[in-house]
This record gives sequence, C-alpha cells and structure tokens, in this order.
Amino acid sequence: MADSEDPRAQRLSGAGRAPGDLAGSPFRADRDRIVSSTFFARLGGVTQVISPGGSGLLVHNRLTHSLKVAQVGRAIAERLLGDAGHRDLLDKLGGCDPDVVEAASLAHDLGHPPFGHLGERVLDRLARERLGLADGFEGNAQSYRIVTSTEIRGEARGETIIGLDLTAAVRAAMLKYPWTRRGYPAPHPSTLSPAPRGATVPAAEPDSGSLKFGAYGTEVRDMRQARAPFEGRIADWQQTAEASIMDTADDIAYAIHDVEDFYRVGVLRQGEVAAELSAWQRHAGELAIESDAALELNARRPGRSIERLRRTLHRKDSWVSDDEAFATAVAHVRRELVDGLLSAPFDGSVEAEHAVSRFSDTWTRGLVDAITVTDRPSVRSGHVLLSPVQWHEVQVLKFVHHRFVLERPDLALHQRGQARLLGTLVEALLAWIDDPDETTRLPRRLHDLVELAEAELDPATPHRSAQARGRAIVDFVASLTDSQAVAMLDALSGRSGQLWTDAFVL
Repeated sequence: MADSEDPRAQRLSGAGRAPGDLAGSPFRADRDRIVSSTFFARLGGVTQVISPGGSGLLVHNRLTHSLKVAQVGRAIAERLLGDAGHRDLLDKLGGCDPDVVEAASLAHDLGHPPFGHLGERVLDRLARERLGLADGFEGNAQSYRIVTSTEIRGEARGETIIGLDLTAAVRAAMLKYPWTRRGYPAPHPSTLSPAPRGATVPAAEPDSGSLKFGAYGTEVRDMRQARAPFEGRIADWQQTAEASIMDTADDIAYAIHDVEDFYRVGVLRQGEVAAELSAWQRHAGELAIESDAALELNARRPGRSIERLRRTLHRKDSWVSDDEAFATAVAHVRRELVDGLLSAPFDGSVEAEHAVSRFSDTWTRGLVDAITVTDRPSVRSGHVLLSPVQWHEVQVLKFVHHRFVLERPDLALHQRGQARLLGTLVEALLAWIDDPDETTRLPRRLHDLVELAEAELDPATPHRSAQARGRAIVDFVASLTDSQAVAMLDALSGRSGQLWTDAFVL
C-alpha cells in the first residue's frame, strides 16, 4: 500500500516523504526526523533522575534513557510479531510496526524540562498559578506539542511545516495518555471508576484536571487525526498497541537503569535494602494485620514501607495485584539485587562493570520475554503488558529506588534549590517579556514562540496576549538543558560576566 493510501502513514501536512528522508519506510523516516531534531540532542543535558553534575559520575540522562527505551521497545515488538497469535491480535488492534515503536520511544521524552520530574512539577505549578494557563505543563503533552507545533521541519508546497510532521501511527504511539487535561475525549477518562492510570484527578485539587495527559488543548485536532486510524479498534481513551509497547518499555528501562545509576553513585547500599526486604519476608503475616495508621507511624522501621507498597498495589491495581506474585517478586529482587549486584560496592573496575552489565542484561531479557498481548485489558492497563509476576518485580525495583534514593534528605536539598531556580527564572523572563522597552531585544526564539502561541489561540480568548506570553515562557524554559537554565538565570541575575558567550542559551 502506498504511503498516501495508508491512514497510519498520513502526515498532518498531507505531504509524503520529504526529499531529505532517506529511509524507504515512512515510519523509519519519522525515526530519522526525531533523532535529527535539536530537541532530541538537548536531552543529553537533561536530568533523568539525578543530575550528572551533582553525582560526579556518568549516570543516565534523558537521551540515554530514550535510547534504551527504543532498544527495549523494538525488542518487544519484534518478539511479539514473531508469534502468530500475538501478531494476529496486534493487527486487529490497529497494527504493530517496530519502526513505529522505536520512533515513538525516541520521541516520548522530548518535552521533559530541565531537572527531570522535579522540573515538570514546578513548571506545572508555575504555569497554572503564576501564568494563568489552565492546561499547565505536562512533559508528555509538551513532547506532543514539540512534534506537532514548536519544532520547525522545513517546507512543503511552499509552506512552512510546523512540527516534525510525523505520521499518524508514530504520533498515536507517543500518546501514553491519549486525552487532554480535561474535556477530551468525552466522557473524560477521569470520570471512569477506576480511572485509567494517570487520568486520576488529585484529591487536593479537584478542579485541576487529570494528573497526566498526552496533549494540550491546542493540539486536540492533531491528536484526533493521529488516533483516527484506530477508531473502532480500541477504546477512545486506550493506548494503541504500539503506545502500550513504548509505555511498557519505558517502565522496564526506568526500573533497571535507575538501579544501575544509584549503585554506581554509591547511594544504593546493600544493608538498607536487605533489611527492608528481609524484614518483610520474615514478618509478612504480622505486618499484614497492622493498621494503616500503625504502618505510617513506624514507616522508617524495616519491612513497613514495602508492606505499604503491597497495600497500595491492591488498592490501585486489584486487576493484577496478587500476594503470592508479590512475595515471589520480593524474593527474586532480594536474590538478584541484594545478594547479587549490591553484594560488592561499585569501584569502577572491569569486574564491577561486568556485574552491572550482567544484571541489566538478565533483567531486561527476562522482562521482555514476559510480555503478552490481550484483547480485553483492564482500564488501568494497555493491550500489551507484563505477566503478573514480572509486573510485580518492576514495582518492587521501582520501590527500591524511591525508598532508598528519592526520599534521601540530601537529594531533597539539591532539588529544592533547582525548584527555586526554575521559579526565579520564570519570574525573570516574565518581567522581561512584559517590559515595553525591551520588545525589540527579546531572544528571537522567545519572540517567535509568543507569535506561535498567539496564533493558536482563538481571537476571542480572554487575556489572549497574556496567555500567549505565558505559554511561550513555558515552551522556552522547557526547551533548555539543565546547564542552560542555570546559565540563563546567572545572566539575568547579573552574576555572569561572559557577555557574548551567554548567547548560547538564547
């Protein structure tokens, strides 16, 4: 079937492959467009979980994370397509192409701002509370905005193409959360009980809309076009099969390489993890009958935190949560991580590097081999998913880094400084953009983003100019690397004496 006849290969511009696209497949051409983007290159300077500068060691950043997700995602897709039963079901769900999965995996984090998930939370709060943007900020929605709006691809038929002009299949595969913050689709998935993963509205902010979402209101038309080839095949709030593979690959890569990083840095210590897991294994029966209040009161005592995880999984994911599978997963993680990888401190030796490599390869292979496809997933699951025991293993691995790294006071100290930096930077940019005497001296990129945001808004939008300026500031800050954000604030605060070299952040 020719590209122009395949609805999955349709681009927003209506154009086919551009002269610069060397790949024969439109989906491989998408992959090439993504890796050639400056937004993809900047991910090498964006924090994954902990800042490389703060750790002093080589740890994963958003670029290396995206490459690993693409590697795992492609492996999953190829494995599933090698099974006739899985292949037939994937075809009924709308198709599965390894190139689509790989391209979406490479693009899924393009919109993540400086300083990782912390930056995402801070920018969302500032966007809603300070800049008056109802949609706020969301990393996945920002990624979608980049490939459809803020990146410049080139020209077709004499007109500038906004965005990367990706195919419908790849854009749909990027949508982990195929809904907006509120309103689309109707009824909104946040009204379902239970709600899909990510669609829940925070109890503390009942009017804020979904916690996670895949596109801002300005990109709804693009989302509709991307999802059109899958209508009648999947629920209107459900991921495509390719998006489900990408999401699962993201979970696998995140769980494994975060453990690698924290082991390398030296903050993931055998004794602490062993005490937590072994205490739960010895006293699981006693802990199971403790009240929630007692568990919270004694949360720092070994075994209590992972018991709280077991209860959380039952509460949120009863469709898959199982006590026997949970116990099996805890035992496996203890054997492979505590008694295996963490048994010797990382010292940078060849032996230590081999240990990390063996751990990563063994876990990745085991999890990829445990992937299956279902035609009737839970509301909180995609069509492509891990088998129950392996799903629990991923939850336990993620628990380890949350409990023993993300809850550390020294990391909190570092992140509070980063949060303050972003807040100060947004305020400084807002003051600059609102200064009538500085209109002609704004950074050209910021000026262009204001024009783009204003053109997207309905002329009748209340406070249209202010809304456009706010969205432009968010787009601008989200496009910076960690070091660019620091350098720009230094310059705006008068702390930098490097007059001409500061232009690199503009």
